[in-house]
Amino acid sequence: MRGGSVAVVGGSIAGCAAALAAHRGGADEITVYERAAGDLADRGVGLAMHDSRYAELESAGYVDAAMPWVQLVRRRWYVRDDAAASPLGREIAVMPFPFRTYNWGPLWRELRGRIPEGVDFRAGATVRTVHPGEGGVEVTTDAGSTTRHDLVIGADGYRSAVRAAGFGDVRPAYAGYLAWRGAFPEARLDDPGLWADEDCVYAVFPGGHVIIYRIPDGAGGHRVNWVLYTAPPPGLDLGLGLDLRLTGPTSLPPGGLTEALAAHLGYVADELLPPYWGALLRETAPGELFLQPMYDFTAPRCTADRVLLAGDAAAVARPHTGAGAVKALQDATVLESALTAAGTWADALHAYDADRTVSGRSMVDLGRRLGGALVQATPDWHAMDQAAMETWWKQADGGGAFGGRRLTR
Repeated sequence: MRGGSVAVVGGSIAGCAAALAAHRGGADEITVYERAAGDLADRGVGLAMHDSRYAELESAGYVDAAMPWVQLVRRRWYVRDDAAASPLGREIAVMPFPFRTYNWGPLWRELRGRIPEGVDFRAGATVRTVHPGEGGVEVTTDAGSTTRHDLVIGADGYRSAVRAAGFGDVRPAYAGYLAWRGAFPEARLDDPGLWADEDCVYAVFPGGHVIIYRIPDGAGGHRVNWVLYTAPPPGLDLGLGLDLRLTGPTSLPPGGLTEALAAHLGYVADELLPPYWGALLRETAPGELFLQPMYDFTAPRCTADRVLLAGDAAAVARPHTGAGAVKALQDATVLESALTAAGTWADALHAYDADRTVSGRSMVDLGRRLGGALVQATPDWHAMDQAAMETWWKQADGGGAFGGRRLTR
């Protein structure tokens, strides 16, 4: 099947990969609608990719060694212990951690630069409605323009307008806890030699944990990237509307933390984390902090009529899975294969749905299981040792899907 018009709603990593897949799959006309008018490369948070998933995606032509990355080798687990000799805390376990880390902005820039010039990338174009009909889909923007396409790919995130067109009753569910995120230049680290470049840190405490690792800064250096997961104290004024029936899913942008949220972050850093890691969080400036309530959901299918969902538009798994970007890029590889092999749009949509719906559901399930183990029902960390941690992790990970499932096609 060659030819046709494809619209991609959303121009982030998932959207750029989907546009590249549509081009390789033979589409004649490709339009990308991205609501942000600015440069998405300014986003400086981190993501990680399992080495095995990287190898698959490199073979498929969606990532390569030219994209700046940092190699991680091991994961070190620490608890606060005031009797510990090291400011890092007491190490309770060390596990293999074969992951590459990336900076979201430079990774997006690389993918954006690989989209052919013939693709119409419309920045600052917000899609208002998507109307599937017989033989095509109409896309209307806030500016009032309406265009018709043979296929519309929703890569517009967890608040997807495209998903609303096919599955309007699917809404993300708040998981009951929050993720504070931050990143800052490595030069601010106090005594960086205490922490090896190849180490990913899990500093754990009752009811939560923080993950810390280095990412490239896009200019030959490193940034420190961290994500802290824990539930807010009961009664804390979050300044967030978490009743999804009224507000829909929400988040706080950099610099948007309320005083109450900032105070709780300070309490965790000072009282619950080992001194070195707590001080590291304290080095993050207010404008480098943002917050994400944890949501999860999966659409019952990834396709409906001539509408197809990719990335977070199709399924949102809690970030504990270590596979958010991997899933979006895998979606693109499966889409390319489906378009290349199919004889009709219906055949292509069926092939994509058969693969990605099952994969998305399994990752959402894994995210819930890991969220329970790492945040909502944490063990007595201080009683854990290497053997106990290895047993506990195997139970939490279940089928070993942490980092993403292997591509099947």
